[in-house]
Order: sequence, then C-alpha cells, then structure tokens
Amino acid sequence: MLKLSVQELVSGNSTAPGVETAVDPADAPAASVVAPLVTLPDVPSAGSSAAEPPVVGVSELVKAADLHARAVAAARAADAAPRADPPAADPPTARTTTTTSAAAGDVQMVTGRVSSGFGGRWGRSHNGIDIAAPIGTPIRAPLPGTVVASGPASGFGMWVRVRHDDGTITTYGHVNRSLVRVGEQVAAGEEIAEVGNRGRSTGPHLHMEVQTPRGTTVNPRPWLDGHGIGY
Repeated sequence: MLKLSVQELVSGNSTAPGVETAVDPADAPAASVVAPLVTLPDVPSAGSSAAEPPVVGVSELVKAADLHARAVAAARAADAAPRADPPAADPPTARTTTTTSAAAGDVQMVTGRVSSGFGGRWGRSHNGIDIAAPIGTPIRAPLPGTVVASGPASGFGMWVRVRHDDGTITTYGHVNRSLVRVGEQVAAGEEIAEVGNRGRSTGPHLHMEVQTPRGTTVNPRPWLDGHGIGY
C-alpha cells in the first residue's frame, strides 16, 4: 500500500519516499507544516473481480418461510390423524364339496331298529336280520361293489344284491324302490334303495343277508360290526 502526505499530493511531488532530494534554501518556506498521512485503498488490478455474496429479495424470503410453515403444518396434521386399521383378511372359503360315497367304517347302511335276528324263527331258518324303519328310509351300500341283482324277487317282493370287491354278496329285501341297475358300480355310502313293505312282510323293514365268497350265508351283525357299518 502506498502512503502519501497531503502536502505531497497537493504539490504533485512524485518522489518516492526514502529518496533524498536537494532543496534550495531560498525556496524553503519559513515554517514547515507536516500534514498527516492519508492511506489510499488498494485498487484491484484489471481483470480481477471480488466475489460478492448473492442478495436475496424480501419477497423470496417471505415465500420460502410460507412454504416451510405449510410443510410443518401438513406433517403435524398427518401425525394427528387416526391411523386406519389394516383390512381384515377374508375368511377362508367354506368347502361345499358334496361327498356321495364314504370310506368303510363311516357308512350308516340304514337307520332303524333290529326287529329280528339271524337263525331259527317260527320253525324256519331266518338267513338274515330284519331292521324296522319307515318306508322310504335310505339304504346305502356298506362297501364298494357291483350290482348283481335289482328288481322283483320271490318272497322279497323286490330286492337289490351287491357283490363286493372280496366276493362277498349282500342282499337287501322288501325294498320299496331300487335306485340302481344290474352291472352298475356303487361306492361305499351310496344310496341304492329305499326301505319298503313288499313281498311276504309283516311291516316296513329291511331284510339284510350276507353271503361269503364260498356261498355260505352268515350272520350279518358280526360282518357289519367288523367293518364298522352303522345300522
């Protein structure tokens, strides 16, 4: 920085400080007054520019403050709002599959009351059991098999006979109506006939017989109980 006195500025003396110059005594003033030094600011060189901070207008500041206030208000409102519960899961869909057959042990062959057992009766051999039930009561196949007889039968009025997979044949007599045909495959639990009062009968009932694969007629009750068949 260059320091010059006011006297030097006024006189226009451009002698640099620290350089001695000869002065004629005749030209010297009677009294010398020393003027204070004046400091001049540095002048930036050409091509250089001092960076100035950007100036933001009042309107921009007001607008920014307003946006911030709105954002804060929205966040507070969102926190204060009640939270909705998540949607409940749909209940499992109920199964509507209709089963027309059942596994062995789950079959109710007929619903009724045993009115007469296997063996001698009235001086004759009774080769089955009688189950009393109202006319129209369903009769269901106890096990899978093939229908070998269906229709009119002597003494029974009408019957249905089914050969099962092991060769055993079951007979259903005095039926009111047969629902199957000869040669038809039936499943365990499938309705094959209805209780009736046809033939030589003293009242509505099912006469049921069991014949082994060797052709021997046996007591149906142990056979039914052994297979878990209801009656």
